[in-house]
Amino acid sequence: MAADPLAPLDALADAPRIRSRKWVDGVASLVVDASGLDAAGREVLEGQIKAALPEARAVRIAMTAAKSERRIVAVGSGKGGVGKSTLTANLAVALARMGKRVGLIDADIYGPSQPTLLNSHDKPRAEKEKLFPVDTPYGVKLLSVGQLVPAGQALAWRGPMASGALTQLIEGAWGDTELILVDLPPGTGDVQLSLIQKARPDGALIVSTPQDLALIDAARAIDLFGKTSVPVIGLVENMAGYVCPHCGEESDPFGSGGAEASAVRMGVPFLGRLPLSISLRKMSDAGTPPAAGEGPAADAFLAIAQRLLDELEKVGG
Repeated sequence: MAADPLAPLDALADAPRIRSRKWVDGVASLVVDASGLDAAGREVLEGQIKAALPEARAVRIAMTAAKSERRIVAVGSGKGGVGKSTLTANLAVALARMGKRVGLIDADIYGPSQPTLLNSHDKPRAEKEKLFPVDTPYGVKLLSVGQLVPAGQALAWRGPMASGALTQLIEGAWGDTELILVDLPPGTGDVQLSLIQKARPDGALIVSTPQDLALIDAARAIDLFGKTSVPVIGLVENMAGYVCPHCGEESDPFGSGGAEASAVRMGVPFLGRLPLSISLRKMSDAGTPPAAGEGPAADAFLAIAQRLLDELEKVGG
């Protein structure tokens, strides 16, 4: 019996990806599963297959890929100044460290801060009116209005223009990204409604300080998502407590426990709390998210990220 001319393929590390193979008159015809591979990875795999078949007159490869299930989580707050963007950046980094293929949309049209928080100021590439997310140093893909306009330039956009910009970010070339966090502007306005209409988030995460004023506005944000049938998968209490770096005394400038109590009252999962931290502020300004390192802050973000995944799993696909 003649040797199988396609036998060399079995020695490839990616041999299990070959779903179908045929050899007719010196021509190899293959169907290969390229799920999870980017363009460069597919090119490398194709090259390896062709190199393994030097006797072939031609090698025809059809690449297929299973449609990835992409989930979107909106991160909102009723008011500004509660640390929503910093939390979003660190959650994205924590999720990437957990092995998730994570994207981040900076939809805070009037105050885009994610390029600074993730130390990624490159402009995204555009092809056929589609934006390609920028790879950050922390394994998170990023699209932000802040990448598209000069630093310090005011965006005097009315609602329709802001909504149009959000659409461009959502419809970017996200590839095999499986989870996208959307950093929303504060409040319950046009951008929030546009996101809900165009992208239908799988869940919403609400950020608040323990302060009563912040919680009143957080309740409004929760109500908006509830009225539009977007599950609120959690509430995070930020700036909860402060430890003086000089004397070690603990204090609660914004109160403590208010967000957890509100979550219980409204029937919303409480995902955890984070303290007011000078080191977090300094690292954020420097574009080095604490979640990318080691220590108590990184552990706290990883814990909240795991709870977010757990709650997202409960609401289904």
